[in-house]
Amino acid sequence: MKEHRISPGIAAVTVCLLCVLSGGSALAQSLDEILGVRTDTTELGRNSQRKIDSLSEETRDLLTQYKQVMKIVEGLRIYNQQQERLIRSQEKELGELEQSIDQVTVIERQMGPLIERMIANLEKFVELDMPFLMKEREDRIEFLKDTFDRADVSVAEKFSQVLQAYQVENTYGKTLDVYTEVIDLGGQEKQVEILKWGRVALVFKTLDGEVFGVWDRDSKDWQTLGNEYRAGIRDGFRIAKKTQTADFVPLPIAAPK
Repeated sequence: MKEHRISPGIAAVTVCLLCVLSGGSALAQSLDEILGVRTDTTELGRNSQRKIDSLSEETRDLLTQYKQVMKIVEGLRIYNQQQERLIRSQEKELGELEQSIDQVTVIERQMGPLIERMIANLEKFVELDMPFLMKEREDRIEFLKDTFDRADVSVAEKFSQVLQAYQVENTYGKTLDVYTEVIDLGGQEKQVEILKWGRVALVFKTLDGEVFGVWDRDSKDWQTLGNEYRAGIRDGFRIAKKTQTADFVPLPIAAPK
């Protein structure tokens, strides 16, 4: 039987092939490990990125909420400043009101004597004035006196009533009035028609239209007039009754002294 011998060169090649095959298997195993690690790293990276994205979104939301809260805080700060100014203004006004209230008692004590003097002066004025509408004016003064003594009427109301009476007296000087009244004419009582021309003239005529007269300031009595004033006085009555248009009329007027 013939023996086969393997040459040293072939043996070396065989050994090399075995080494390569053996090394290739090890290399493949290392690549698989490397690829597996890389895959794991990539997955971890994706997870980390998702966490980063989530945290970034939460951060943006928190920043948005923070800005909104800061706007509210700023609005509240401005509102509080306005309220502080308002409170200071109200405190100042309250102090002024309290001071005014403290003065009310003093004013009321001073108002009483003032009102009383005003009523007395008004009564004296009516007494010295032309004697027109005397009952109406005297009744008004009596009403003021009665009201002044009433405890259920406030000082402010009493003062208001006195001022109204003064205003009425002031109005008399600007108006024309015609009314009927009984006067003392030469010791006899006569019912006459009286014309009040402001406070300029106070004249009368009898109801039959035959006698005319005027109030004399100097003698403080009624005086009859001649026929020269008859037409003027009649026109004056017609103008006051609005049956004739306004016009110049000759009336007996006392010259100022």
